[in-house]
Amino acid sequence: MKVLRTEKRIWWGDLDPLGIVFYPRYYEWMDAHSHLFFHELGLPLGDLLRRRGIIFGLVETSCRYLAPGHYLDRVRLETTLTQLRSKTLVLHHRMVRIPEEVTLVEGNEHRICLKVRDDASLQAVEIPGDLHRILSDAAV
Repeated sequence: MKVLRTEKRIWWGDLDPLGIVFYPRYYEWMDAHSHLFFHELGLPLGDLLRRRGIIFGLVETSCRYLAPGHYLDRVRLETTLTQLRSKTLVLHHRMVRIPEEVTLVEGNEHRICLKVRDDASLQAVEIPGDLHRILSDAAV
């Protein structure tokens, strides 16, 4: 099982008028962490698109807000692959304020393997065997 962990600070520009993290930021951070997760597995998404015409597109995202994040909080982002099927996968994200270990947010991203055609249309395809094996080794 692969768990990607990184840390970040919450900056002023991440906040809403109440001084807590503006909720779309969490979706931005989940997406960025997903890209880093793939990169750490040796599957940079930009390379997959350029070399193989494949992307892992979002089909659904969700987020549960458990505690507010504030200016200058240190946050640990954790990403795990919790579900892998022939065409789809689910990445689970958790954001924790440190050092208190308070979970701020838990979220999921459902992604589907898509072939980008010459006319720029997309077609759902099975995850190629070599990629599926790498992802399977990383799954929970």
